Amino acid sequence: MFQLTPSEFKFTIENECCRLATSFKDRPHVVPVSYIYENNFFYISTDYHTKKLYNVNKNPNVSLAVDIYKPNQNKGIVVNGIVRLIENGQIYDKIYLLFYRKFEWVRNDPWKEGEAPFLEIKPYEKTSWGIN
Repeated sequence: MFQLTPSEFKFTIENECCRLATSFKDRPHVVPVSYIYENNFFYISTDYHTKKLYNVNKNPNVSLAVDIYKPNQNKGIVVNGIVRLIENGQIYDKIYLLFYRKFEWVRNDPWKEGEAPFLEIKPYEKTSWGIN
């Protein structure tokens, strides 16, 4: 079972931006996104007509990197996982509420169920550095 160390967990929840890598037909696509880490899953919101959503519908394997680069203080974590799409229901409502509470950009431009899905990423491996 995937488990973050206490230091990795603290680092992960203290940050809110990561780079998400998707792939389709051996063509990588990397984008910066906001995320929430909750109950051993990463959640990312997206729009319906994005390349990342198209890619995960074809290939649900993804990687994401949460990192900070400062001179002599580099730290980060890279996670590989499998995506499941969350488009409605109680899980959707719960995740939306977490995003709404955490991110001002959601409060400034809210959306409704059916307008934008969430990617639920179930991690299966990780690598981290500089996290004590």
